[in-house]
Amino acid sequence: MIKKPSNPFLLTGYISPTYFCDRAEETQRLTSALRNGRNVTLVSPRRMGKTGLIHHAFHMLRRNNEHASCYYVDLYQTDCFASLVRQLANAVLGTLDTRGTKVMKTVAAFFKSLRPTLTLDPMTGEPSFSVDMQPQMAEHSLAEIFQYMEQSGRQCYIAFDEFQSIVGYGEQNIEAVLRSYVQRLTSVHFVFSGSQRHVLEEMFASAARPFFQSTQMMPLKEIDEAAYFAFAEAKFKSHGQRLAAETFHEAYTMVRGHTWYVQMVLNRLYESNDKLITTTVVQDTIHSIVQEGEATYQTFLRLVTPFQGRLLRAIACEGTAREILGKKFIEKYRLGAASTVRSAIKSLVDKELIIDLDNNAYEVYDRFFGIWLSTLQ
Repeated sequence: MIKKPSNPFLLTGYISPTYFCDRAEETQRLTSALRNGRNVTLVSPRRMGKTGLIHHAFHMLRRNNEHASCYYVDLYQTDCFASLVRQLANAVLGTLDTRGTKVMKTVAAFFKSLRPTLTLDPMTGEPSFSVDMQPQMAEHSLAEIFQYMEQSGRQCYIAFDEFQSIVGYGEQNIEAVLRSYVQRLTSVHFVFSGSQRHVLEEMFASAARPFFQSTQMMPLKEIDEAAYFAFAEAKFKSHGQRLAAETFHEAYTMVRGHTWYVQMVLNRLYESNDKLITTTVVQDTIHSIVQEGEATYQTFLRLVTPFQGRLLRAIACEGTAREILGKKFIEKYRLGAASTVRSAIKSLVDKELIIDLDNNAYEVYDRFFGIWLSTLQ
C-alpha cells in the first residue's frame, strides 16, 4: 500500500500519478516512443521535472504491461565507463527472475565477468544484488548485462539520467561502444536524459558523433500554468485552503514556471495552513525562502569574478536577458566591451549559474538566486 505523504507537493522522488502534475502530452509521447521501439533523448534544465517524468512514464509502462521492466540509472556521479556499467549492473541483476535459487543460477550463467553477491530480504524473501567488477572487464560486463536483458523475454526500458556525464570519462570511444550495443538490441529501449542542452545536441545531432540521429529528441518545457493551477487548487481545497488563479499566477511567474521552484513555493504554502492564500502570502513565502538561501547565494558570488557578478545581476534584473551582446543591454548595465561579456557568458553557462535559452536569451539558473540578485543595489 502506498503511503500518503504529509505534503502533496513533492520536492524529491515519485510516489504515484496522484502526486504528479499533468505532463499528459509528454508522458504519452515518451511512452509511445518507447513502446514502438524508438529511443528518446530527453533534454531540459535541471529541476524542470525530467526525473519525475521518467518515473511517471515507467509507472505507466508497467501498469499497461506487467512484463515491462524499467530501470533508472543516474550517471551524475559516475566518472568512468566502469562506474556506468556497475550502476547498470546493480540496477538490473536479479530483477528478471522470480526465485532466489533460480536467480543465482541465471546470474552465474550470464555474468562471467562480474562477482555478484546475493542477499535476501528477511521480510519479503526478495533477492537483491551488489556486484564487483574489474574496470578492464567493463565492456564485456556490459555485453553480458544486455544479453541477460535480451533473453529475459521481457520488454526492458533503461533511463540514463545526466547522460552527458559520459563526455567527461577518461576512456576513448565510449559513445561508439555504447552505440554499437544499443543499435543491436530489440527488447531493450533507452531514454538518454540530461540537462546540458548543447552537449546533448552535439552528441545526438552531429554527423561526426556515433549517436547521430539515433533517437527522438524531446525537449521538456515548463508545465502549462492552467494545468498546474488545476492540480494545485485541488490539493489545497482538500486541505481546507483556498488558492485563487491570480494568486497562483503570482507564484508561477515569480519563479518563471520552473517546476521544482513552483513546487517549493506550493509546499511551503500548504504547510502554512493559511485558509486564504493571498498574493501577499505568496510574496512573503518566496521572500522567506530567498532569505534562507542568502549565505549560499553569497558563496555563489564568491565563485565568480566581480565582472561576472555584475553580469549575473544584470541578467537577474532583466528576468530574461535578450540580445545580451547588443549595444542597448551593454550600455544599460555599463558592461564595457562585447568580447568581455561574451567570455563572461561562457563562464557563467559552464558554471551552470545561467541558462542559455533558445534565440540567444539567458536567465539565472536558480530562480530564488535570481530573485535575490535582483534586489541587490
